[in-house]
Amino acid sequence: TQSTWGHLSTLEAEPFMAASSVSDLSADELTALMAKVHVLRSSNHTKSLFTTLRDHTTTRPDFIFTVERIGRLLVEEALSLLPYVTKTVKTPIGETFEGIEYARGICGVSVIRSGEAMEAALRAVCRAVRIGKILVTSNRETNERELIYVRLPPDIADRWVLLLEPVLGSGASAEKALDVLIEQGVREEKILFTCLLVTHEGVRRIMSKFPRVRIVTGEVDAHYVDGTIMPGIGSFGDRYFGTDDDAEEIDPEDLAGAVDV
Repeated sequence: TQSTWGHLSTLEAEPFMAASSVSDLSADELTALMAKVHVLRSSNHTKSLFTTLRDHTTTRPDFIFTVERIGRLLVEEALSLLPYVTKTVKTPIGETFEGIEYARGICGVSVIRSGEAMEAALRAVCRAVRIGKILVTSNRETNERELIYVRLPPDIADRWVLLLEPVLGSGASAEKALDVLIEQGVREEKILFTCLLVTHEGVRRIMSKFPRVRIVTGEVDAHYVDGTIMPGIGSFGDRYFGTDDDAEEIDPEDLAGAVDV
């Protein structure tokens, strides 16, 4: 059985050397940076989903529903980057079919708390998948990211890892989470950082330190200023978990519905 790889251009690219700021990059350097990012193919469908996500009038039930719809698309895209092996099966009428199957051994790791919002999408696509947790917080005095909690599958070094965090802004939390995975023996090229939205600044930070990590995202926002992504989607955690001041109560039945189409 012979393994086959897709999207090798990501792995073959030269490591990107970060400038002091994304604004310092030339057009060619920015193109080289973003070439390392796998963005969902844009369509009217994905545009409508992200319009709902970005709209400040979107209700919390619709926001949650849309996050989970996009999350499934992203997980499917990430799975398409995994290695696969050939497999021969017999059909119900006794015919032989030459197909493929994904290599075994994947897991998810969510960056608490926002990353937990993508766990349902991963489980919907990969039944019984193991999911680890990493909690990173910001030290108010030093503004440095500190590791608070880690719980990972014991054999994670042997697995492909989908690292889940909805938004890659500055990249500080993601960098700390990646440090943890690398320290646990996970190889960079076996990490698929999966997120709804990224910024140029966040990509620059991750790629400058972890050039072989692959980023899978839905859309890219160019501007990250004073801790704010523009145009952005607001505070993801508050909108998803309902912890902002204006959060509405949700009837569980509302989550079974869909955004009007």
